[in-house]
Amino acid sequence: MAKYPLRLGVVGLGRAFTLMLPTFIRHPGVVLVACADPRSVARECFVRDFAGRAYDSVEALCADPEIEAVYLASPHQFHVEQVQIAARFGKHILVEKPMALRLADCRAMIAAAEGAGVHLMVGHSHSFDQPYLTARALIGSGEFGSVRMINAINCTDYLYRPRRPEELSTAEGGGAVFSQAPHQVEIVRLLAGSEVASVRAVTGIWDPKRPTEGAYTAFLTFENAAVASLTYNGYGHFDTDALNGWIGEMGQKRDPERYASAREALRAVRTASEESALKDKRAYGTSVTAATIRGDEAPVAYNHFGFILAACEHGTLRPTPSGVEIYGDDERKFIELPVPVVPRGEVIDELIAAVRDGVAPLHSGRWGMATLGVCLALLRSARNGREVRVENNVKG
Repeated sequence: MAKYPLRLGVVGLGRAFTLMLPTFIRHPGVVLVACADPRSVARECFVRDFAGRAYDSVEALCADPEIEAVYLASPHQFHVEQVQIAARFGKHILVEKPMALRLADCRAMIAAAEGAGVHLMVGHSHSFDQPYLTARALIGSGEFGSVRMINAINCTDYLYRPRRPEELSTAEGGGAVFSQAPHQVEIVRLLAGSEVASVRAVTGIWDPKRPTEGAYTAFLTFENAAVASLTYNGYGHFDTDALNGWIGEMGQKRDPERYASAREALRAVRTASEESALKDKRAYGTSVTAATIRGDEAPVAYNHFGFILAACEHGTLRPTPSGVEIYGDDERKFIELPVPVVPRGEVIDELIAAVRDGVAPLHSGRWGMATLGVCLALLRSARNGREVRVENNVKG
């Protein structure tokens, strides 16, 4: 651990920030010193919670000499400009996934960071989660031979959580492919240890009131001849947390009796503005503050993203919220991982290693660009009804 905490500025105090807030509060290696957000109630709450500073623009925040790194938790469409601003001020950057909506923007972001000599990380995605990292290490040991086939399935109520209008428009970066597929894509890329070569996919837009992709199934081939099948369904019926002991995506206990709660909450909504207001009620500065996070129960297990199987030549590995199940040639065993003290702490660990020790991050800008390339190929394949080659990868 570094001798003093990494001094972080935050751009965007919305949903992504609230998901990372428990990490920032509990991780001893980071301190929040400043923020920028258009909502005055959020800025005022940040100042109270962290005795920090609030700015009305990204430029003003990045000009703060105390800030070492910037966390960009703003909507996708602002990422490219904000990365360029942060890089110009010499700040290291952690940008939320997807890093952008176009490969050209990804290249511009990478060029800005490399030109300024700063690290650019993309996250968080669930490929940071320790059970998947442990499974990757087991694969890397060679004990189980090469990875041959990966199956990933996740079923949630994603599409019926309160959304702003742009979150229901694929062209504006909404929908399951841009929002949820990066998690699955990065997990299978991590486990395969290879880049994706081609994609054949089908997407589902099944509710005319929610006119964006709520589901997809994709078949991926990798450059090392491994294959993966990815299925995501966000229409709020079957829940794959049932396959993980009712441990939720954020490592918390779930109540299986609260079936269809997301749909029920939306029934009272009549307009897009009412739905946006409903989402705002869950935002930082209103119902979420540092005090509410500190009062929450600590996670009982690791974050996860549904059901994952990695079939190798001499065994199959199943990462779970509490460890990795191993089905080998001659025995079955379970590697239990200690309960995490800091949820999503792996994200900050990787950022600190980059900034303090110069360790090139796994989840770099080129990593994030490769993920976007797969997501774009998924959409293109579904639209054209054929297998497509993936544009760009980490070597590009």
